[in-house]
Amino acid sequence: MTKNSVNIAQISDLHIKAPGRLAYRRVDTARALARCIVELNRFEPKLDLVVISGDLADTPSPAEYDHLKDLLAELRIPFAAVPGNHDSRELMRAAFPDMLHVHPIGPLNRHVELAGLDLLLLDSSVPGHPHGELDQASLQWLDATLSASSDRPALLFLHHPPFVAGIWHMDRQNLRNAADLAAILTRHPRVQLIGCGHVHRAVVTRFAGIPCTICPAPNHAVALDLAELRPPSFRIEPAAFHLHAWFPGPGFGTVVTHHVPIGDFDGPHPFFNPDGTLID
Repeated sequence: MTKNSVNIAQISDLHIKAPGRLAYRRVDTARALARCIVELNRFEPKLDLVVISGDLADTPSPAEYDHLKDLLAELRIPFAAVPGNHDSRELMRAAFPDMLHVHPIGPLNRHVELAGLDLLLLDSSVPGHPHGELDQASLQWLDATLSASSDRPALLFLHHPPFVAGIWHMDRQNLRNAADLAAILTRHPRVQLIGCGHVHRAVVTRFAGIPCTICPAPNHAVALDLAELRPPSFRIEPAAFHLHAWFPGPGFGTVVTHHVPIGDFDGPHPFFNPDGTLID
């Protein structure tokens, strides 16, 4: 990363339980988040922001959000969060009263200005349902906010992907009114990235002509079942997060997304000797 880049980490689908509880009786999501926070804190150069793209809690309850707050207290980087289908809007508002949301009630949309960027966090959750949908207030706010500038690049984050990923039981839970979102985005070329969560896997495609990613989770992965061979399942795969680096430049600059594994690995080892010769 160059010094003039803006570096935004995206983590997603934390699924924090009450202390001592495991997700699906198997996954220690609190321990997984603690490992992730260690990785975020030690990343160099220091990250500018962490975006949490939904499913912060699991079932959700005040005890889960209290546990989440205790875990996030170790994070030495500012963060912004948007709900997922496992979250409660009301409990999130109560847990994070300092987060300034656009609407006093209803969806927890946020606008974060960071250096030369507009970060727009959209609440795609539908209370009581697993699928995603953007209500009219959110769509109108998004259109109005994007219309407020024609030259500032914008990054968009929401929990539910607006596209089919090929995993049958997740696709039926994705963003139901993706066409409404696309109609707005095609009018505003300053949107440079759409970052989603929900699927617990690293995925990349284009939506409305814009690069669109799904962020992996720090805990468990949804099984990559493209042939409908098994019931909804998860696997314990290497954990990771996404790093979105924005580089200023002509037009709206450039966004590059890196897949960052969580944990300690062998290296780094130099390619060259001190005299510049290649190590053989």
